Amino acid sequence: MTLTLDLNSDLGESFGRWSLGDDVTMLGLVTSANVACGFHAGEPTTLHRTKADAAAKGVAVGTQVEYR
Repeated sequence: MTLTLDLNSDLGESFGRWSLGDDVTMLGLVTSANVACGFHAGEPTTLHRTKADAAAKGVAVGTQVEYR
């Protein structure tokens, strides 16, 4: 039997010129990422960049949604 481990991180929380975390480095370490969206954090440019970077590294993407 082969066991696997999914290492996950919350990413995409930067907003415009305010940078939070080092998403590019984290994407080299994790196998999946929850990308912030909605009213949680992030904005369209950050969200698109984060998911494109994740796809390039073969990292699975889910959402980290926040509602008002």
